[in-house]
Amino acid sequence: MAEPARLQVELTGRRALVTGATQGIGLAIATALADSGAIVCLNGPAAGEELDAACLAAAATLGVAADLTQAADIERLITAANDRLGGIDILVLNAALQERAPWHGFERAALDRQWELNLAANYRLMQAFVPAMAERGFGRLIAIGSIQQVREHPEMLAYAASKAALESMVRNIARQVAASGVTCNVLAPGAIATARNREALADPAYRDAVLARIPANRLGTPEDCAEGALGSEERRVGKEGRSRWSPD
Repeated sequence: MAEPARLQVELTGRRALVTGATQGIGLAIATALADSGAIVCLNGPAAGEELDAACLAAAATLGVAADLTQAADIERLITAANDRLGGIDILVLNAALQERAPWHGFERAALDRQWELNLAANYRLMQAFVPAMAERGFGRLIAIGSIQQVREHPEMLAYAASKAALESMVRNIARQVAASGVTCNVLAPGAIATARNREALADPAYRDAVLARIPANRLGTPEDCAEGALGSEERRVGKEGRSRWSPD
């Protein structure tokens, strides 16, 4: 069977920042943006071969190593994007931390780690870039959520709560900037074949149970998510400038 045609969106000259983009969904979105003509700044947690390889694979203009749990690193990423690219038109918030444990035994430190990255870091990046988008009259905010927001997993309560809170923040901001040409979307992937899910999906019984809940009877791919991210630009959204899209 022939591969379906990939979505094409014209983004020539638009400047994009994708966090957590050295692999998986983030790398696929960064690559799709570059293929559509965007000037891409790709972020990973540390300098090294993985970041260099991702920049090469995505044809990224700029790669910035920044640990988004560290305030100083966040500010360095913001400065690099503004100084080297002259600002950001498309902000993709993909970096996230997921830790599993029964809720009644979850340690406070694990809560803090997830909320620091999944919420606080994203809040600061939205503060840094979205107001300037509104001033210019164009902007795209795409936050990567999770199916856990609406389909709870017993060992991912903290992660799910952080993603639900992120969606709430995006909805709130969307109402405030929609009239200025800025759209805000949350892409909430279901079961995606990424490194994060590899170990769990290696269990045949678990994999079969997951597939049984998916009408298409297949796992999603990072490229599916990239199409969803670009599709938010092509389809546009309603009067509030926001939508949530889940492939599961």
